[in-house]
Amino acid sequence: MKTVSSIEALREQITQWRQAGLKIGFVPTMGNLHAGHISLVTEAKKHADKVVASIFVNPMQFGANEDIASYPRTLADDREKLMAEGTDLLFTPTPEIIYPKGLDKQSFVEVPNVSEGYCGESRPGHFRGVSTVVCKLFNLVQPDIACFGLKDYQQVQVIQTMVEDLSMPIDIIPVETKREDSGLAMSSRNNYLTTEEKAIAPTLNQQMRWLVDQIKQADREDTDFIGLARQAARKIDESGMKTDYIHVCHARTLNPASDDDSNLVILAAAHCGKARLIDNIQFTRP
Repeated sequence: MKTVSSIEALREQITQWRQAGLKIGFVPTMGNLHAGHISLVTEAKKHADKVVASIFVNPMQFGANEDIASYPRTLADDREKLMAEGTDLLFTPTPEIIYPKGLDKQSFVEVPNVSEGYCGESRPGHFRGVSTVVCKLFNLVQPDIACFGLKDYQQVQVIQTMVEDLSMPIDIIPVETKREDSGLAMSSRNNYLTTEEKAIAPTLNQQMRWLVDQIKQADREDTDFIGLARQAARKIDESGMKTDYIHVCHARTLNPASDDDSNLVILAAAHCGKARLIDNIQFTRP
């Protein structure tokens, strides 16, 4: 696996592959890789001749109260994992390479509607940072396909919408969430959990699954989505976690669910010690 940090070296390799008629897959990450990230590479290899991964801790998507300096950086270990999975190229730019003018003078991409609410409300400016850096990385790598994990469900919807709205010739491939045996969604932020917190963190997913069951059993014509979600939130809080939000939404628009909707998703986030955990369950209502 080749590792490059400059835009010139990246483009040189991409040009060679393009001239050879090869299809390119892309997996953007912020590093500190786990099995969920590696599953994105595995999926990308099914759809492309060459797979590029990037590791870039994006300062634009961190809020004022979020400490980017504490985000775990494990480049040597990440390289070994990517190499073992057969990644062809790793791009590791610095903030100075991605944002040479600085964040204050950087053009940005903003995706309305789908980026509002939920994590967009809890983390103001977060999705502007995500869509901007992903747009820039897409322009640099010029992939045919790109894989994103469904753990960050709202993020996937933001990126899919951006690609559609800006007519980017890229197929976005969502990949199912990898989970611990306990049901906890794999995340780099799980490293912040203590032993005691790891024992209660699965409550988030457990209550989401309870909510799915309640909705499937409820009267189709008169389902109290908000009331059921509040019950789930109360149980999450009683476990020792602190609910940020839990909502039942239309799976594509992310608007609040209505009785007429069949394709639904539960979006949830909760604080467990120092970690802010997010999760979702997409399902079809009978």
